Amino acid sequence: MSWETLRLDWDDDDVATITIDRPDRMNALNTDTLDALEEALDEAEERGARVLVLTGAGDKAFIAGADISYMKDIGTPEAQEYAEQGHRIASRLEEFPAPTVAAINGYAFGGGMEFALACDLRVASERALLGQTEIDLGIMPGWGGSVRLPTLVGDELARRLIFFGERVDASDAHEYGIVGEVVAHDQLDSHVEELAADLAAKPRHALAGAKAAINMSHDAPRDAALDFEARVWSGLFGTHDQREGMDAFLEKRDPDFE
Repeated sequence: MSWETLRLDWDDDDVATITIDRPDRMNALNTDTLDALEEALDEAEERGARVLVLTGAGDKAFIAGADISYMKDIGTPEAQEYAEQGHRIASRLEEFPAPTVAAINGYAFGGGMEFALACDLRVASERALLGQTEIDLGIMPGWGGSVRLPTLVGDELARRLIFFGERVDASDAHEYGIVGEVVAHDQLDSHVEELAADLAAKPRHALAGAKAAINMSHDAPRDAALDFEARVWSGLFGTHDQREGMDAFLEKRDPDFE
């Protein structure tokens, strides 16, 4: 598949990189781009990506948000459909059966920040600015920000960030726990490439199981989450990667996972 506003690239480690490619519009998400993003996620999953990276084209923006020129004239039914599509995509990132990494190379506002929050890991350029900035448009986060942000930073801070629409730089975002790492702007691509390669070398099914168990811990009662963890853990026994990992440990060599 090919798209006008999005690229899907692959490397030799089966790392898929989705790049929102509207740099002249700060990679804002219009409806065509959202449709393309859903198709790209389908393709990445069908082809068995071991890691998925989400980033933006150009030197200024990761994703500067949803398309305001589209939103300004729609009514409630259209807004509901738009919200549902944003939620579908965020859930796909959150539930993708491999680690997802947001490489935040610039502005990540509104829906852009929400998609970053849905990723497993977030690495920010030192130039990045992040914020749930919807309040100054007369709306609020609609693609999961009011749910995922409090999980990361706590209730009080999330309310302040959302109520005031505050834009935070990469250093503060790291201090708040919104991003896991901040790197020099010119080193972001190479750093994320190395991080993704390290993840891609890990056992695929164990990573997927660990991700599912962590996600379950956010949504289910404690006993149910612990039961799920035990079932996923025990299901990994007898697989090639479990045997290879333990043999390699005992034989003092590097494992060769599938």
